[in-house]
Amino acid sequence: MQLEAFYHVSRDKWAYAYDPETIHLRVQTKRDDVDQVLVWTGDKYDWDGTFEELAMEKAAHDDWFDYWEIEVHPKFKRLSYLFKLISGDETVYANDKGLQCSPPYPPGDNYEIAYLHEIDVLKVPEWAKKAVFYQIMPERFANGDPSNDPESIADWGEQPQIDNFYGGDLQGVLNHLDYLSELGINAIYFTPLFTSPSYHKYDIVDYKQVDPHFGDTKLLKEVVQACHQRGIRVILDAVFNHCSEQFPPFQDVLTRGEQSPYKDWFYIREFPLETRDGIPTYETFGFYANMPKFNTSNPEVKKYLLDVADYWIREVELDGWRLDVADEIDHHFWRDFRKVVKSANPEAYIVGEVWSDSLTWLQGDQFDSVMNYPFSDKVLEFFNGGMDGYSFANSMGSLLMRYPQQTNEVIFNMLCSHDTPRLLTRLGLDKRKLKLSVVFLFTYIGTPCIFYGDEIGLSGEGDPDCRKPMQWDTSCQDRELFDFYKLMIGLRKKYDALRKGRFRFLQAEPDNPCLIYERVDSRTHFTVWMNNTPEYQVLSHPMETSDWRDALTGEPVKPNNGMMNIGLDPFGYRILYRKIKG
Repeated sequence: MQLEAFYHVSRDKWAYAYDPETIHLRVQTKRDDVDQVLVWTGDKYDWDGTFEELAMEKAAHDDWFDYWEIEVHPKFKRLSYLFKLISGDETVYANDKGLQCSPPYPPGDNYEIAYLHEIDVLKVPEWAKKAVFYQIMPERFANGDPSNDPESIADWGEQPQIDNFYGGDLQGVLNHLDYLSELGINAIYFTPLFTSPSYHKYDIVDYKQVDPHFGDTKLLKEVVQACHQRGIRVILDAVFNHCSEQFPPFQDVLTRGEQSPYKDWFYIREFPLETRDGIPTYETFGFYANMPKFNTSNPEVKKYLLDVADYWIREVELDGWRLDVADEIDHHFWRDFRKVVKSANPEAYIVGEVWSDSLTWLQGDQFDSVMNYPFSDKVLEFFNGGMDGYSFANSMGSLLMRYPQQTNEVIFNMLCSHDTPRLLTRLGLDKRKLKLSVVFLFTYIGTPCIFYGDEIGLSGEGDPDCRKPMQWDTSCQDRELFDFYKLMIGLRKKYDALRKGRFRFLQAEPDNPCLIYERVDSRTHFTVWMNNTPEYQVLSHPMETSDWRDALTGEPVKPNNGMMNIGLDPFGYRILYRKIKG
């Protein structure tokens, strides 16, 4: 065995409490190097009386490693354990002391979870596991009240520019809630709503005022209440990394310089505040002089922003926050933010904008979830023909092993957003590929999110083209695509197995872009078959039972002599399911 590839530590994603009665253990070994991993478990104070030897399951793999996983239920909330690795006639034991060829004498030197405290369990909002999000940029969604339009607005169908307005507002959202309910949406993520000079509102002037071009606090309350009556949750965008240059405290610093009482609210390298060779003399978002960066370690700034977070949760009964540029704000701030928000609403859903591995923020003391851009990148690379099934399975395995299970169940999965080209555009305007990627989105673990308009065929390159106004003329909408989204959303909402069930690839081979994978829980078993090629394909896989049905039509689908053979059109898919008899 290549023992240098073995890895386990008794913390983080490798050993954690899933709930007050359950501990998940994971280990890493070299890819295809170990035949079996067993775990010896027991209580350190009664090892002989509680000892169990349990077989771990190979849960995932990537290019280099296999990942083994098991669920353990300690009798007395304490867990002492070690691993037994078997490859052919070679056996190795691993405990906290290291690797050895002879059986160690437990429980001395065992790995250990000293006590499973319920308060330390990483808890995520249960509702988020069932949520299907819809991202709305209010300025570009619908103009419901022309009386609050900016002075100069573009025609609704006009090509977007970097700084033009269309007049979209909260009344427009309120007017179209029937549309969202018909689609099946049960959660909305709004990009910023607060007073700002820009159409996108990521440069905020007043954090406690709804932008007058969108409406007011009373209207926002009405929108949230109307959503709640329909079973739709609402989260807002918190822009706490930076503000607008028009933000009054920053204006005071511009005016009074070093004499301003607000000078420590920002990171100022040098006075006067100005831009030299494209670089401001103060910290900003990127190098945008109009977006000065907050010093969130300053007690006054922290108090101000945490008060904003608390205010909106309580004022409009908000269901959570999406956190802009979350990785550029200090962890102390986010720990205090979580306490404030969860105190106001224990079921609030906190989603950080972090574009890479985010485990640091997902330990139960900061965020519940992050925007899963690595997911969208890999999914779209695969469905664009950029990798085979083997490489794709490796990529997904790596992502699944990044985080604990309860985090994976609410990870914020999207295929595009206001910061990327549109989904249809990213897939070369091929609706068949779009459908394949959406099927994967809705049958994969995590919380799916749709960017407004994707469901009716909006296209667009990067900003500003991806932020074009929603198309409300039904003759210009792709209604067949809308019905497809509606069907997939309905399927996901109907079955727990598609939200919390085990995910595993059944067929993902080198030089073959086709896939078969499964989602399964104690009641329902799904298999998803995908032909990611421009030719007709027949996919085959052994099936032990003959009680399978098409999940979208209900028709029986039977194997032949224990082998299921599924014919698929170019870029076609099929979803099968069976009920598990308990």
